[in-house]
Amino acid sequence: MKALLVYPKYPDTFWSFKHILPYVSRKAAFPPLGLLTVAALMPEAWEKRLVDVNVAPLRDADLAWADMIFISAMVVQEAGAKEVIARARAMGKCIVAGGPAFTAQPEQFQGVDHFVLNEAEITLPPFLEDFARGMAKHLYTTPERPDISTTPIPLWNLINFHDYVTMSVQYSRGCPFDCEFCDIVVLNGRHPRVKSTDQMLREIGSLYDAGWRGPVFIVDDNFIGNIVSVKQFLPRLIDWQAQHNYPFKFMTEASINLAQDGELIRLMSKANFHKVFIGIETPSTDSLKECGKKQNVAIDFTKAITTLHQNGLQVMGGFIVGFDSDTEGIFDQQIRFIQKIGVVTAMVGILTAMPKTRLWQRLKSENRLLGSSTGENTDASLNFIPTMRREALINGYKNLLATLYAPKCYYARINTFLRDYNPTARGKLVWSDFRAFTKSLWRIGILSRARFDYWKLIVKTTLTKRKALPVAVELAIIGRHFQLVAKRALLGTDVWADSLPPADSPPVP
Repeated sequence: MKALLVYPKYPDTFWSFKHILPYVSRKAAFPPLGLLTVAALMPEAWEKRLVDVNVAPLRDADLAWADMIFISAMVVQEAGAKEVIARARAMGKCIVAGGPAFTAQPEQFQGVDHFVLNEAEITLPPFLEDFARGMAKHLYTTPERPDISTTPIPLWNLINFHDYVTMSVQYSRGCPFDCEFCDIVVLNGRHPRVKSTDQMLREIGSLYDAGWRGPVFIVDDNFIGNIVSVKQFLPRLIDWQAQHNYPFKFMTEASINLAQDGELIRLMSKANFHKVFIGIETPSTDSLKECGKKQNVAIDFTKAITTLHQNGLQVMGGFIVGFDSDTEGIFDQQIRFIQKIGVVTAMVGILTAMPKTRLWQRLKSENRLLGSSTGENTDASLNFIPTMRREALINGYKNLLATLYAPKCYYARINTFLRDYNPTARGKLVWSDFRAFTKSLWRIGILSRARFDYWKLIVKTTLTKRKALPVAVELAIIGRHFQLVAKRALLGTDVWADSLPPADSPPVP
């Protein structure tokens, strides 16, 4: 059996990092970890190929070679997934689909022969057994959560490491918190399930043995969801890193309670973690309570972020506007807040109702749901009727983006961050780092309207905090990506605008 695994086109979004790729001579930011893991769950005797459309085009010859086409996608990749389905269908291929986009709304995708939904460790084996007997069903789904200590090591040989900026691994699934807008609980549950320490070290070791050196993204929904297990894993990871001369720099996602656990912070720092994404969301206490983000309510964010920065963990933050509790003052409030705490990589989006979340269910019951989410919360679209006036929300959001990513504000945040930042990550600079720096000298230092801010940053960091210079250069380069993504959002239109009430309609009470 010949299986072709296809990862559809990822649009130009905040997390695509499309505009930094020319600086580092790579084709995509992250590999399709889900498909690499699914490939390892398939029969060993099968022939397998993987086409990541973000790296190379899907050719007719690829489709012609295959007996079966396996597609995985996130919601934001819906358009690309439908294009792949249409092409495979036109060539008469058997199409199998799974992953977040299909699990959330399989009814959105016509032409799929078999949906293998939820987590593949449970749903893929019965499909494969039925298929071998010629009795495969259209839909395989389950509410069960697998024990991921049985999950195999991804098949790294299906990709070319040189195509990607960062490799990905997974330690756990699930999150103990239940934020109203978040689909993590829907997809992976509230009980964090973890891989064993030995299993995780084998997986990390497999990356090392395959030749990878550099950044690794631990893609967990909340890396510290099971703190007891994490504290057992990290000392072993620290030893492994030291024995192998620190080949990897890790980044991950976590909840803000990380900042309250000094032991955990120190362990992550010693294990060579250098970035952590945290859902900060909003400075509005009312909005935090509304969405069930209780863990954020009593936090002193300035102190928390400073603590993480002082321990070498650069905070990337998620922020949201458009909660029912938000007034028209939230946009200026967010600007002041984000600038004060010095979160440079600030992903700010309009609230969106993801399928099957508690928010989705509530808005549906209130007849406020307009349609499916685009999966991209920085495209200035609304898929529900807000309590704030639609024009005020969209225009306020666009002004928020334009302000945050204007060179003056963006570089001010870099300087606030660097004031507290204590670089602790180990690892040698490589040729691609120097190449990115030299390209930034021309593209940002000469051609960009941020050139004066760029040169002030480079000179000041060189003179006052030289160890942080690589991070300063990286943030300057990433800023170009954010500015271009923000520009696209400013020019975009609300995809659900025609479904909303007239502009002069009163807000939802």
